[in-house]
Amino acid sequence: MEQRESHAACAVVGGANVDITARAFAPLLQGDSNPGRLRFSLGGVGRNIAHNLSLLGVQTQLVTALGADELGSRIVNSCHLNGISLAGSLRLEDAATSAYLSIGDPEGETALAVADMEICARLTPDALFPALETLCDKPLVVLEANLPEETILWLARNLRVPLYADTVSTPKAPRLQNALGRLHTLKTNRVEAERLSGVAIRDERSLERAAESLLETGLRRVFLTLGSEGVLAAEGRVRLRLRGERVAVQSSTGCGDAFLAGVVWQSLRGGDLETCARAGLAAAELTLASDEAVNPAMSPENIQSKLSQYRRITHE
Repeated sequence: MEQRESHAACAVVGGANVDITARAFAPLLQGDSNPGRLRFSLGGVGRNIAHNLSLLGVQTQLVTALGADELGSRIVNSCHLNGISLAGSLRLEDAATSAYLSIGDPEGETALAVADMEICARLTPDALFPALETLCDKPLVVLEANLPEETILWLARNLRVPLYADTVSTPKAPRLQNALGRLHTLKTNRVEAERLSGVAIRDERSLERAAESLLETGLRRVFLTLGSEGVLAAEGRVRLRLRGERVAVQSSTGCGDAFLAGVVWQSLRGGDLETCARAGLAAAELTLASDEAVNPAMSPENIQSKLSQYRRITHE
């Protein structure tokens, strides 16, 4: 395996699954068969973040739950090949490895998705207690909202390291609500931020009010992703809007996971708010250019080459 630059280790606690990605050749027809292309790949928010971090040279531990089935074995083998430790993960005989199905339009934007993530409910505080000591030794731990709410709060109360979190989806984002004040960094999108902040985002001012509301919980940093409109990054009194040029989209699956991985990568290097936001956008853009949830071309060099290309819209 190619040797990459190595930085301080971190851990990711979350889901791992097999992705089935469909992309229609023509505008989608509801209630009918749509000609298109299907791909099978490994995914899951936690696994995607861990895989991206490994490609970026970060020694990474993934704590997840897998079934004792063929799909679980594929994930285990992939983690080994990519240098991702599975110490503390569960391998369950009585559960199936989770799967995620997404259907995209001809431009690659996800139109519909179904996630079978029931196995993540097995990641309880009792199940994760044996991994707590190794997690406490990490300089940074990433959580994601596929975890049960009680597990997120338990980890937030017991880990005395910076915690970075991904809201995953609108239905799952509220699982982070009671833990927000114990987190360091939150990555969320417009709709998820509305759910957590209680602020309806209609314009730039309400966008900033949503970020302010989230920071008032005790969060140190918020990255509010806006799709093709870029990102609002917030810390203290700083509100930073960055936007890149429009790019050809192969698939948006895994784009948000890559964004958080870019943020974590730069955070481990001591990056400030703007540098972390730029790294997140660069990682997301690389993912948009790939049919896979994790672009094999993800690398420190490819991110570094993009850091200066994003346009600053506002900076207060």
